[in-house]
Amino acid sequence: MRQIVALLACILLLGCASPQPVYHGGAVAADQPVASQAGARMLVLGGNAVDAAVATSFALSVTDPFSCGVGGGGFMLVYAPPRDGAPAIEAVLNYREVAPAAVDASFYVDQPLDDASRIGGTASGVPGTVAGLYEAHRRWGTLPWAQVLQPAIDAAHDGVVVNQAWVNAADWLEGAREDDENLRHVSAWIWDHLCGGGDLAVGDVVKQPAKARLLRLIAEDGARAFYTGPVAEAISAASHAHGGVLQAEDLAAYRVQPLQPLSADDVFGRWRVLAMPPPSSGGIASIQTLRMVSARWADLSKPGPDDPAFLHLLASAMQRAFADRARWLADGTFAPVPVHALLDRDRLHAAAQRIDLQTAADPVGVYVLPPADDVGTSHLCVVDANGMAVACTETINYLWGSCVAVPQWGIVLNNEMDDFTTRPGEANIYGLVQSDRNAPQPGKRPLSSMSPTIVLESDRVRLVAGASGGPRIISATIKAIIDVLQFGMTPVEALEQGRVHQQWQPDVLWLESDRFDVGVHEALRQRGWDVRERSGMGVEQLIEVAADGGIMPASDPRKGGAPAGVMDPPTK
Repeated sequence: MRQIVALLACILLLGCASPQPVYHGGAVAADQPVASQAGARMLVLGGNAVDAAVATSFALSVTDPFSCGVGGGGFMLVYAPPRDGAPAIEAVLNYREVAPAAVDASFYVDQPLDDASRIGGTASGVPGTVAGLYEAHRRWGTLPWAQVLQPAIDAAHDGVVVNQAWVNAADWLEGAREDDENLRHVSAWIWDHLCGGGDLAVGDVVKQPAKARLLRLIAEDGARAFYTGPVAEAISAASHAHGGVLQAEDLAAYRVQPLQPLSADDVFGRWRVLAMPPPSSGGIASIQTLRMVSARWADLSKPGPDDPAFLHLLASAMQRAFADRARWLADGTFAPVPVHALLDRDRLHAAAQRIDLQTAADPVGVYVLPPADDVGTSHLCVVDANGMAVACTETINYLWGSCVAVPQWGIVLNNEMDDFTTRPGEANIYGLVQSDRNAPQPGKRPLSSMSPTIVLESDRVRLVAGASGGPRIISATIKAIIDVLQFGMTPVEALEQGRVHQQWQPDVLWLESDRFDVGVHEALRQRGWDVRERSGMGVEQLIEVAADGGIMPASDPRKGGAPAGVMDPPTK
């Protein structure tokens, strides 16, 4: 009875007007309230943070099919403090999509359509989400596998209430289809079944019976239900029907990659940051930026979140980190990535000292090393009552991924292949120019901006963070971390702050629309920046843990998410 009351309490608090909810039994922050509630339900049932994260992710596959899901891939960062004689857990699972066996470095150069890496069967990598979630649960989960999938099964069967983010995604697809006959053909199932044939409104209920059948099958048979047999054959058939080369054998060969997180224990002289290694660029870029900003923090006079001097320093550090991203980063199992050199404290300190606090740098030659609008994607954060934390970012890449669906099973396939350097010297859909080190090869994972991050104070979790939004994932996550840890904001307050983004090329400093006054714009222009405004500067999720154990979640209002939590730890 106590568990039922606690679950009801967490659901009711979603609508509470409190500026910052505080829980002691665990909390979940995700893009969609139903998904956050799915994770909180696992905490009430006595599950841990991994159980909650897996339940939340599968629920997001139903509630946000335009952003993420079983047809995509992701990264999971897990931390648990030492407890009852057991050592701490610090681990990463890389379940990023991989290139099919038939795709090599020349594959897209030879394609007749310029958008072959973005639309249709040729755009999809081998999905990794189901394998990754299954492996996470196998390693660290405590509740039965079928139990953690039940909220997602229920949501698919009973239907999900459409929110504004879903309507916006349908509107985008409608506009994209108008002048593209190929896209109209490729996206027909998605348009009819997930966009209401153009007649979709906030408050409508969308049921996904095919996905419910798929999730029941996965609940019964585990990951093999997705990677072998009729599901794998249907995925291959859907790819081939739209010009792709994805084979059932590619799915059968997929493997999750366990890794150790990157670690930096000197951020602002106090915080230890755990972050994602390659093929994420976010971990390296975030640590580089945070180390450079912290190295010059004392040179700022009374910094604040809207202070032009701080924003200039932040943008200058980002510029250097993104220059390194373009030159050095790739899947480290295929191309050597000089991780230790890129994160070397002395080198980053020296790079920070070269930042002119009054003048923007010429973007040429700002490498830290010497020469040698994602609207797809979703992030979730979980902290449980025992201090275990999960930061997990998953994606199908752009809105509706490749726009290829697998009708029998309700799967939307990713367009992750565009994150490779598909055509040398050309930018991808996010405007990122990347090196030939990131060229596609069979079994290779493309470079990513996903940045699941956990900040520790000693052995205790202090902050769990991450975002969606293409390369703006990195800048949104960095800004939120600084706003909480250095400016003392609550997570709710931090997510209301304006964001800035500088990615080296194009050499533009983006400020979030309507979040900064004109004086900030002018002060940054006077420092030499090409300042422009844009919306869509990332969608962040945060959980802060206070010294007294209070767990404070926040979901970004930019996408309509809402957190959920458990007021008290579950009874033994």
